[in-house]
Amino acid sequence: MESEKLYGEQYRDSIATITKDGKRAWIYAKRVKGTLYTYRKLFGYALLAFLFIVPFIKIGGEPLLLFNVLERRFILLGVIFWPQDSFLFYLMMVSTIIFVVLFTVMFGRLFCGWACPQTIFLELVFRPLEWLIDGTPSQQRKLKEQPWTIVKILKRLLKHGIFFGISFLIANALLSFIIGADNVLKIASEPISEHRSSFIAMIVFTAAFYFIYAFFREQVCTIMCPYGRLQGVLTDKDTILVSYDYYRGEPRGAAKKKESESKLGDCIDCKECIRVCPTGIDIRNGTQLECVNCTACIDACNGVMKKVNKPTGLIRYSSENGLKNGKSFRFTVRNIAYSVVLLGILIFLGTLLITRPDTQTSILRSRGQTFQLQPDNQISNLYNINIANKTRTSMKLEIRVLSPKGVAEVHGADMTLESGASIDAVLLVKLDRTVVIHRKTPIVFGLFNGDQLVETIETDFLGSE
Repeated sequence: MESEKLYGEQYRDSIATITKDGKRAWIYAKRVKGTLYTYRKLFGYALLAFLFIVPFIKIGGEPLLLFNVLERRFILLGVIFWPQDSFLFYLMMVSTIIFVVLFTVMFGRLFCGWACPQTIFLELVFRPLEWLIDGTPSQQRKLKEQPWTIVKILKRLLKHGIFFGISFLIANALLSFIIGADNVLKIASEPISEHRSSFIAMIVFTAAFYFIYAFFREQVCTIMCPYGRLQGVLTDKDTILVSYDYYRGEPRGAAKKKESESKLGDCIDCKECIRVCPTGIDIRNGTQLECVNCTACIDACNGVMKKVNKPTGLIRYSSENGLKNGKSFRFTVRNIAYSVVLLGILIFLGTLLITRPDTQTSILRSRGQTFQLQPDNQISNLYNINIANKTRTSMKLEIRVLSPKGVAEVHGADMTLESGASIDAVLLVKLDRTVVIHRKTPIVFGLFNGDQLVETIETDFLGSE
């Protein structure tokens, strides 16, 4: 990096949570105060409210959001998606990957610090409770090192009991997005013997969340999550990151009060940015794998700068080129171009979701069948038809020939479809020989629910020529 060339700093070659002898270095993050932390709390608590409230919101009797992978039934804003809509999910997955790539190129791991459930639960729920029960970071260290007394045992039981209870609530909230809040409440109110498998699954997920938030913690971000490694190959000198302005801050050190002039930079080496970091890194060493862009170091540094009567922003959102040129955050041509691409992706997906038909019908000519000559100067073709009802209500359907004039007869199935149901049937189509003037004649079918046209399907009719 540029700072290494300027000041000859040596960067570490191991993650901050591992000691030199390979043991776990426990992070005791200090409570941070500041404008960005306030904004992050408001945003994080809004997401937590979303998690616990949305499963109980219904539209037309259906949950607002449901991702039932067990029954392959998904609901988005009250609209049901069935296995027949799998192509939409493939497009959404591809679009999500593109979105993540472009967003990371522009803003790095901003998602990790502001919207990732791991960060929100750890920093806004579990760690504040730990501060409340175990005290400040220094008090937490003393508590860990002291022998097992009654006070320590009671604190450990209280903290881990609350942690396990919250983990249980998180598991239930997430399960509500899979099987629905009504089913979760039903399982909770009925005997365990009637839902043994669901109860076991709930305990397993609760134990997993408890282990993550009580013990594994930031290791999820540094070891398990691939996003941090993805960041390393996607960011460049124009990516907006939480950055330390080494041009302004170096060489670091606290100037003596009697010195009228100092060759030192603005960084007084107070190490507050390290003490508040939830992953234990020193942001002054540059962009690192563990940095989740949570902005805790920005608030801590700004608070110190105000106390020593120096300008804030020594640590701030900026790009490498922004630090070099001394310019604050602004949208570049590249960022605007990426934003347009992201907006295009969202519009494309939104259009697909809005224009999704209520039914999905396929009409294919039966294999090995040619046309048949019928009485009354008619020609018939045999088709295999499949119809899926994507709505939440039952439909009484009818197939009609819209063009050219003809007759369609369904055999082998009842055309009344329940919500989410599908049928396979045989369709016999008859046309007058006068309209079949080519070997293949275009034909248009209409699928009606009562008198309402819900879908049109085009195919070919095989004729005599």
